[in-house]
Amino acid sequence: MSEREVILEAKDVTKVFRTTKGRPLTANDKVSLKIYKGETLGIAGESGCGKSTFIRMVSLLETPTSGEILFRGRNVADLKGEARRQNCRHVQMVFQDPGAAFSPRMKIKDIICESLRNFNLISPGEVTAKAQELLSMVELPPEYADRYARDMSGGQRQRVGIARALALEPDLLICDEVTSALDVCVQKKIVDLLLKLQKEKNITMAMVCHDIALVRAVAHRTAVMYLGNVVEIVPGPEIGAGELCHPYTRALRDSIFTIDMDFTKPIESIESEAPSPLDVPAGCPFRNRCEHCTERCALEKPKLRTLAPGHQIACHLYDDLPEYAGEE
Repeated sequence: MSEREVILEAKDVTKVFRTTKGRPLTANDKVSLKIYKGETLGIAGESGCGKSTFIRMVSLLETPTSGEILFRGRNVADLKGEARRQNCRHVQMVFQDPGAAFSPRMKIKDIICESLRNFNLISPGEVTAKAQELLSMVELPPEYADRYARDMSGGQRQRVGIARALALEPDLLICDEVTSALDVCVQKKIVDLLLKLQKEKNITMAMVCHDIALVRAVAHRTAVMYLGNVVEIVPGPEIGAGELCHPYTRALRDSIFTIDMDFTKPIESIESEAPSPLDVPAGCPFRNRCEHCTERCALEKPKLRTLAPGHQIACHLYDDLPEYAGEE
């Protein structure tokens, strides 16, 4: 793993918002993650865990309160003006709701090629041909270039969103809940398309998703977040079977419903609700919902420790296990 190229690295990235009453809300608390070239990093967790805030900082839609975001070794978190705009060429996003992401007054060809025009990469006369090329890439008919987004289905609009994001040939593609608003059969087609494009173009992706089953199927590694913290990073296939899992990761894994599951077994649930990010408990952020909570959990926040290649966990249950001394 040490031989792989790191496209982007977040180092102790923290984001604090202020409420209307001036109270601090910590959306991300010293998040550190690496994204390697050619891989898909899944980012999973409940609503409010900080997933979207983190990727908005990675894509420079938000500025961290503290910490560094290194793109190919260069800190881009504090870039301003033209330097910030130019960096956006390298990190593009596919949004959850493509209908809200498109101007209803623009034709599909103009939506797809807008970024190319903004960076002077094509002339006005090349827009139609380039849009048709990109539409074919996402398996849509070229004649859709002259349609409006309102004339297309949700799945078709999401394909247009993918085409628009890949138009600049970015180093990192961020997918923010790209299937959550789609029918199940359409979800599979969109995921299959992303996997196909990744293999053909060696695309690096970060996929944010509530669906732990989907993340397990497509991600090479998965970062599990809870209340603004990364509690576990686990190789994708192992999120369904790994024995060394954070109690919260296990709860997410056990929440997966499948048609071949054993319905005679009781469904386990996490007791109580996640606390407000305005009132995160001291020590381990998960301690008030964890059946394994100890006195130490209330006093000391666990740090990510590497237990095996690609597997890190922040839980005092595993403090006695030897830490892996090799490279990630």
